[in-house]
Amino acid sequence: MYDLIIIGSGPAGMTAGMYAVRREMKTLIIGKELGGQLVWASEIENYPGFESIKSFELISRIKNQAQKIGVEFKDAEVKKIERDLNDGSFRVFTTRDEYRAKTIIVTMGLAPRRLAVPGEVELSGRGVSYCANCDGPFYRDRKVAIIGGGNSALDAAEYMSKVASEVYLVHRSESFRAFDILVSEVMKKKNINIYTNTEVRHIVGEDKVEKIIIFDKSENKEREIAVDGVFIEIGRIASTDLLADFVERDEKAQIIAKANMETKTPGIFAAGDVVSCEFKQITIAMGQATIAALSAYQYIQMNEK
Repeated sequence: MYDLIIIGSGPAGMTAGMYAVRREMKTLIIGKELGGQLVWASEIENYPGFESIKSFELISRIKNQAQKIGVEFKDAEVKKIERDLNDGSFRVFTTRDEYRAKTIIVTMGLAPRRLAVPGEVELSGRGVSYCANCDGPFYRDRKVAIIGGGNSALDAAEYMSKVASEVYLVHRSESFRAFDILVSEVMKKKNINIYTNTEVRHIVGEDKVEKIIIFDKSENKEREIAVDGVFIEIGRIASTDLLADFVERDEKAQIIAKANMETKTPGIFAAGDVVSCEFKQITIAMGQATIAALSAYQYIQMNEK
């Protein structure tokens, strides 16, 4: 029986683990990708204490610190959660194993929304990326396509206009959903080619991205654009269905938590990008994780008296 099981091994999960262990809680972190969303960034420049640090180095530092003080790690994916009605504890199931815990903290983060077109999965990591800020520097003086119409897509287009030789911004609707000032900045860039009311039909390439096939809905016409990279910036989604019976969720399936990061189910807490919160930053996620861990400790103390 663990005092705490943390679902998700990103910065929030590891931070929660450290604070829990410092309260003498037997703690297990279960995550299928160490570092979580942090692995999408190549370098971080807004983490306090470091002018610049590689994401791999930051992940390694946090994990080593957590392991040294006694946090246990399990590389797996949680498939199901059940509550024991006799003692209020939780049963956490992975593909092969079952664990029990008095409390749970959910820090599973968000996953990039897929475009769901041919070639996307096959060329992922070989020209298809979900983070222009992370992978943009690899496409200096090359041609790239940005897919999307919100703030993240237009921010990516504006950034890539300074890096790439040519940028093609493709949006399926007639107008953008981004801030007006950001739209205005993008419109000024001479090397950004804008295609609205246009869908991507296919990402084409053998060993790497070579071109995209788009469909102009206004002209009812297909065309090809030669590009070296495709940045899919159509948002991120929360995969929280396994918690549907335990938590309240917003319209984006993000978890709604109280000020102490507890969900509607006593003993289950949440922290990080999976929580319904306007701002998504490493420091915010770690702050929420700290609160969640201390709240989980208080929960156990109150229920064992």
